[in-house]
Amino acid sequence: MLDKKKKYLQIALNGTLQDARDVILKLPTDSRIIIEAGTPLIKNYGQEGIQYIRNLWEQKVAGVSPLVPPSMDLISIFKTIKGMRQDKQAFANRPEGGLAPVPYIIADLKCMDRGFTEVEIAKSGGARAATVLGQAPIETVNAFIEKCETMGLDSMIDMMNVEYPMGVLGNLNKLPDVVILHRGVDEEDYNREKEIPYHEIQRIKSDCDIMIAVAGGDTIQEVQTAILNDVDIVVLWRAFYKSTEDTIKLAEEFLKEIR
Repeated sequence: MLDKKKKYLQIALNGTLQDARDVILKLPTDSRIIIEAGTPLIKNYGQEGIQYIRNLWEQKVAGVSPLVPPSMDLISIFKTIKGMRQDKQAFANRPEGGLAPVPYIIADLKCMDRGFTEVEIAKSGGARAATVLGQAPIETVNAFIEKCETMGLDSMIDMMNVEYPMGVLGNLNKLPDVVILHRGVDEEDYNREKEIPYHEIQRIKSDCDIMIAVAGGDTIQEVQTAILNDVDIVVLWRAFYKSTEDTIKLAEEFLKEIR
């Protein structure tokens, strides 16, 4: 579902739903921006959190407003999502409206087991892609990729802490849509010498017709390095962890680098 001819900026939302709303409302509307429901957010809010983020981004792109943040309880979240769906349907039914755009939302499940089940959760939440860990049993990764294909989702395999990504890819029944080369947050914080494995990019691309995402760097310089190394998707989170007055400017600066 992603265009292999384009470069993308993936913004991971790992905080509260209020944080997610504040960030999304200040982002520029650009087809190169894809939104991630981060692992901490999914653990906090579950499937409803994925759906809420999808609807926020969908209505942002469609120009439907206002967007009211829910309180922290799941009943309020459900009621808010229901209202957003009704607003979206009203927009789509207008004579001049047409169908509202379909947003690209990634559910960062980091699946380690129960591949079929977790893909169903992502699909029910309205995601268009989901992640499985390269450290997972090969049976889980195969099941995950198979289920993603069946349900129309892009499969993404996160190679965090995998020394030889090609060793994993070579044992799969079918390749995923995206490989994520990932320096984890704790690695970045506590081991400054740990580098993002850019050297794996060409090794993977020379053998596989596949998109590469890189996560673990949040500066302009790191984005430039990623693009110079032929990365297709640059994943950022710290710079967008909470909304600031500079969010739009910051996003536009990153987008300039991935052209």
